[in-house]
Amino acid sequence: QFGMDLPTGYIDGNTGYVRGVSFAARLTITFFRKKPAHLLFPGRALCGEIIVADIGIGDSVLSELDVRLHENNPALWRESLPSAGAAAHKYTKGHVLVVSGGATATGAARLGARAALRMGAGLVSVVSPPSALQVNASHLTAIMLLRFEGAEGLATLLEDKRRNAVLVGPGNGVGAQTRANVEAIMTSGAACVIDADAITSFEQGPRDLFVAIGNYFAGPTVLTPHEGEFKRLFPDLEGSKLARALAAAKRAGAIVLLKGPDTIVAAPDGRAIVNANAGPELGTAGSGDVLAGMIAGLLAQHTPAFEAAAAAAWMHGRAGTLFGRGLIAEDLPRLNEIYNHYILHTPITFDVEPKTLSQRAEWLAQFSTTGRHQCFVATENNMLQGWACSGPYRPKAAYQTSVEFSVYLAPEAQGRGLG
Repeated sequence: QFGMDLPTGYIDGNTGYVRGVSFAARLTITFFRKKPAHLLFPGRALCGEIIVADIGIGDSVLSELDVRLHENNPALWRESLPSAGAAAHKYTKGHVLVVSGGATATGAARLGARAALRMGAGLVSVVSPPSALQVNASHLTAIMLLRFEGAEGLATLLEDKRRNAVLVGPGNGVGAQTRANVEAIMTSGAACVIDADAITSFEQGPRDLFVAIGNYFAGPTVLTPHEGEFKRLFPDLEGSKLARALAAAKRAGAIVLLKGPDTIVAAPDGRAIVNANAGPELGTAGSGDVLAGMIAGLLAQHTPAFEAAAAAAWMHGRAGTLFGRGLIAEDLPRLNEIYNHYILHTPITFDVEPKTLSQRAEWLAQFSTTGRHQCFVATENNMLQGWACSGPYRPKAAYQTSVEFSVYLAPEAQGRGLG
């Protein structure tokens, strides 16, 4: 029930494919760094819990290698996230337009719009055909509503260069009108997330989409297909999921986020990340619309497209895990806001050193050699109310994914600030 490097059998370490047979391990121990097969299905499903063991290979060797594939984690993109200065206002934080479908297909656009606003965009507008104005107006508050008619109307709205990011596709319908809308966006200079119906609309002529993306005036572009939509744009691409995503990004000249339990974000220059933190909770209607809106919200704030897609994918997966069973798409924007504000940006990260142990609590002693930890500290009027700290489980257990969590409450504080 234990695997060394990979479970016994033949799992292709580069692709995750099972070449023949392999048993399903409860625990797999590998060395120095994970292989793609530890993250890509079906290989990942056979590995069980994965421990990366230290066998004395220093991290310095990575500087000698051209490493272009990573497991998604905040260290890859945290420094690229928007950080508003004290003088920032809504117009400096970007304006996202989300293209709505007709009167009976408006919900997807609103899900994406709300996600973009939660990610910090200063303004978000749903741009609506006349038939859907009343439906959208009855559901929107902080998100604004703009009318447009056809690709010319959309192009006119985008003449205002403060409107610097667009989400197109969710609920838009498949056909010539959606194709024309995409082509209008591609000549505006706005960053663009192309999702859902906007992808399928180019099934009969994918080259037309790639030419539009390559337009001199086109802004940064992210394609967000699931496997079915991917095959409509790239029917000839074969091989592993990773290889196909990289080939597609190079052909399209855009960032490609190929969705799934092992979502891949690939760039035309050969960089790629595998997202491994998403669970089956995200398999619900509208979840992808929220993800697309999250990316658009970051693009509007000038986050580079690759990092915007990677960050959104990771936060999206984390939000699903935080909620668990019963998640619906409407829950995700709020969960992402909570995570983004209170967890991603708030932690004080420190190295635990023996000389500081006596100033903390006795429980820290068991973590003295386990590296970095996170600590949330609550104060009121400069008085300590308490702290909540986490760290890897004690090393002898060797469970990399386990966490031990402790809370200290100052008796006089009665728990204030640690909710």
